[in-house]
This record gives sequence, C-alpha cells and structure tokens, in this order.
Amino acid sequence: MPFCIVSKSSKEEEGTQGGVRIFYQRYGHGSTKVLLIIGFAGTYDSWTPQIKGLVGTTEPNDEETPADFGKEGEGIEICCFDNRGIGRSSIPTKSSQYTTVIMAKDALALMDHLGWEKAHICGHSMGSMIASKLAAIAPNRVLSLALLNTSGGGFECCPKLNHQTLSLAYRFLRAKTPEQRAIVDLETHYTKEFLDEKVGSRSRREILYQEYVKGISSSGMQSNHGYEGQINACWTHKLTRDELDRIQSAGILVSIIHGRNDIIARLCNARRLAEKLYPVAKIVELHAGHLVSHERSDEVNMSLMELIRAAQSKLEPEKWTNLAVNDEGWLLSGFAGPLTKRKDDGVKCLLLIYSVFAKLQMILLFIFGVILVISEYIKRPFRSLKPVRVAALT
Repeated sequence: MPFCIVSKSSKEEEGTQGGVRIFYQRYGHGSTKVLLIIGFAGTYDSWTPQIKGLVGTTEPNDEETPADFGKEGEGIEICCFDNRGIGRSSIPTKSSQYTTVIMAKDALALMDHLGWEKAHICGHSMGSMIASKLAAIAPNRVLSLALLNTSGGGFECCPKLNHQTLSLAYRFLRAKTPEQRAIVDLETHYTKEFLDEKVGSRSRREILYQEYVKGISSSGMQSNHGYEGQINACWTHKLTRDELDRIQSAGILVSIIHGRNDIIARLCNARRLAEKLYPVAKIVELHAGHLVSHERSDEVNMSLMELIRAAQSKLEPEKWTNLAVNDEGWLLSGFAGPLTKRKDDGVKCLLLIYSVFAKLQMILLFIFGVILVISEYIKRPFRSLKPVRVAALT
C-alpha cells in the first residue's frame, strides 16, 4: 500500500511507532498536479466525484508507476489521502498532535514524497482549513487554492443553534453503529430535497444510506483519539491577518465554493473569508448542503477546472474575483453582503452587537455539547449493570 512517513517516531508522536504514516492514492497522469485534502472524519475516497470528473477514472495508479510519469504531457494527476486520525493513516493518541499547521505539514511532506514542487490545492471543510494553512506556510508551492464549505475555525465551526442542529449533535454523539451514524451523516451532508429525489424506483436517501453503511462498516467507526484530535484541529484553527496577507501577496487565485444550505460551515463565514482575501478570491454559491462536492459535483468540478485554467493562464486577480467595492465601501458578489466595509459608527455598533450575540450562541452550543458528552460518560457504568432477578417471598 502507498504510505508516506511524514514524521519519525518521537516522544511527541505518542501512539505512532515507526512515525506518522499517511495513506494516499494517485489517479491519472499529467503535468497538472492536484492535491485533494478531505475534511473531518472523511477518508480519501470521499473525493470520488472529483477524481472521476477531473481525470475520468476512479482506478488508482499502479504503486510501481513513478509519481512523475507523464510529467511533460497534458492531463491531470490527482493525489488524495487520509488525514492523520482516520482511515489507514496513523492515529496519534494526543490531541495536541492534531492542528491544522501539523496537518498542513503532513500534506507538504506528501508533496515532497511524490516529488511535486507545486500543486493546485483543494480542501473540503476541515480540509479547507488545512489547505489554507498550507498556502500560508508555503505559498511558493501553491498554484491555486480551492476551499469547499470552509470555516474560520474556533467558534465558526459551531453550526447555527436551532432544533435541527441540536438534534443532529445529540444523535451524532449517541451513534454507536454504522446504521445510526449513516442516518445522521446523510442529514448533515445533504439538503432534504436532494435526499428525497427519486432515482428510479428508490429515493436517493435509500441508496446513499446503504452506501454510507457499507463505507462506515468497511473502514470502521473513527477512533476516539482520531475524533478528539481532529476536533482539536478544527477548534484551534485560525488564519491570522499576516497569513491572509501572505496568500494575497503571493497572488494565489482562490475559489471559495459553498453550499447555501450548509448547516455545519455557515455561508456568512465563507463570505467573510472571501472579503478578507479580496481581490484574489472568488466565491461560488450553490444550492447544496455541507457535502457540496457530492450534491453538486458537476458544478464543483467545473469551478475547479475554471480555477486551474485561470491559474495556468496567470489571470490577474482583479479579473478573477467576482467581488467588487461600491461607493459606500461594500463588498458585493451578487448578494447583499455583510456590512464589513462600511465606516460609519452605526454600522460598527450593529456589527459589534451581532458579533456578541453570535459568540454567545456558539458558547451556549459548546456548553450543551460538553453537558451531553459528560452525561454519556456518566451513563456508561449504569448501562453495564445487569438487573438481578430476585425470587418472590412467599
């Protein structure tokens, strides 16, 4: 199996005898290199719609084939991999061994292993956080940057607080079997309209449910170490102004692709990031949920190819972006955007109030999650107790 050792065994890398190994697969051949970074609790094969759409096959390259085979020819070579903490990659035991910086360095080590000097980088959800960190750490190695259903990390990782998200959070934490997990995942990843669509005599929900159960059963439920570690990576992620400036000053074209109905990574945060990256960023909003790469795979693939071609032709950022500044200083992209560029005191006051309420909402959701986790741990000992039959007294 193709593995890349990204770090040697050390005291800091507990639970990784022989070093941290990253499992990967390559598809297609050509001079255009594309690195796909999957999100939280996802495995490399979650990129199947993009692999098929960009290279025309889902058959992985022969392990004996050199990574630079066909380097001078036209075509695309894709590499996707399991992040640390999931699938066939190593699962370090300490949460501190999972940050978006560490995981971005994993991806860079993989590029070194493949002999890729530069690549087009694409990430989904947590993978988009890793991708943006990679671009900030090593902008000279990034040809273009695609961020799907992205988030700024920390409190921005918390979904909007409502009955639906509370129900999903509760059921996700209680899911112990592939069947239970599949039901929650479907509601989290897709819009109801998409799931209810008929494909022949069956609904897409039925078809995907069977695929999800099969996939989770074959790969196994994510371990506690991997789950807690990747949660830590999301929670501690943050792009500083200096990091954003490095991406901008490098002239890296960025495509932020987001589902309007995403209940996990909120659209307002994606818009805000696009504004911060102006003028190198373009935002593409699609009618989809969190897994936009599956629900609207054709549109996503077209957007990725558009980005790759724009980067190859060295298109100027001003001609790439679909954001614009009007006379009042607003940033627009075909929607009534947030008030981030207004200068007057009234708007600043509104923004401050909105920010306070948003953070309060996130804190309440976080507290609810902590209480839920604690209650589950408290219940465990009682579940293991078996009732004792007592004979009736006569």
